[in-house]
Amino acid sequence: MYMKLDLQFFNQEKTEKASPKKRDDTKKKGQVAKSNDVNTSMILLLVFLFMFLYSAVVGEYMFTMAEHVFSEYMRWEITAQTLPAIFQELAVETALVIAPIMLIAVAGGVMGNMVQVGVMFAPEAIKPKFSKLNPIKGLKRIFSARALVELAKSFTKIILVTVVSFTIIWMHADDLLKLSRKSVTEGFMEVAYVTGLIGVAVAFLLLLLAIPDYVYQKHDHEKQIKMSKQDVKDEHKKSEGDPKIKSKRRQKQQEMATQRMMQEVPKADVVVTNPTHFAVALKYDEANMDAPVITAKGADHVALRIKQRAKRHEVITVEDKPLARGLYEQADIGDEIPEDMFKAVAELLAYVYRLQKNVT
Repeated sequence: MYMKLDLQFFNQEKTEKASPKKRDDTKKKGQVAKSNDVNTSMILLLVFLFMFLYSAVVGEYMFTMAEHVFSEYMRWEITAQTLPAIFQELAVETALVIAPIMLIAVAGGVMGNMVQVGVMFAPEAIKPKFSKLNPIKGLKRIFSARALVELAKSFTKIILVTVVSFTIIWMHADDLLKLSRKSVTEGFMEVAYVTGLIGVAVAFLLLLLAIPDYVYQKHDHEKQIKMSKQDVKDEHKKSEGDPKIKSKRRQKQQEMATQRMMQEVPKADVVVTNPTHFAVALKYDEANMDAPVITAKGADHVALRIKQRAKRHEVITVEDKPLARGLYEQADIGDEIPEDMFKAVAELLAYVYRLQKNVT
């Protein structure tokens, strides 16, 4: 009894790598090895690199907009007609400034996902799951090993980002302290430069930290989707027992067998037909065969294909209803003809050889 229980426990232990089907099923549910840090770092890196190139345009645009506000709107009378017009114009101008940055951020997020999981569409991942509202499961997630790892990662990132940011600000402290002596434009460009430098440095830092995080997430994902020996057996039984899979496999095997058989038709000496229901291709090599061999046979549609292929390759076709039916029913492809049909086949081959001599 104890031995039986031990075997059951061993069969339920998840020790086997996930099968291709299990991987496809988990991918359809949106469960893949992915680090959110990769997405975050890619977004920050692309946005701040873009800002380095775009900051002058943003600054100029903002100054122009501020000048327009103070030179035009300040003289307007605030009424029910002018106030919506002011807000509408400011909203459009602000959108023109922010839109390129938002597009770059979206591109960074998409790129981060593409690098990790490729193209993936998982509608099941966005379906509402009421099991996530279970408070007991929520507490288990909070106090799990994964939560502790995430907490340690967050503290590490906060400390490193703080150190990097403070170091860059310290290096530019003299320039920042002199902002009061500079014009508004120069001051804006100085602050934008330091901000961009901090952003790019932090993005590179997070990208470096994302590499081990992705390795950990991949390892953890592989661990989560492992299968027990019983799971492997059940999946194998299910796939083998699925009528659709069996039917597709059988259809594929039949197609391959028919294709191989059709390749032998041009090598045949003669094709015997019923004429419409059966067709049997015969081959005889006196040096290597004791008796003629059936190289192809078929009924109805397959018989029609055999006759068409024989005609295309100029293989002689002879109509003999009893012989065609007898050969089709009493022998398989690759078999020698039955002994009781030796005489009929010999006469048929003699007739074919005479035709070939007359043609030549």
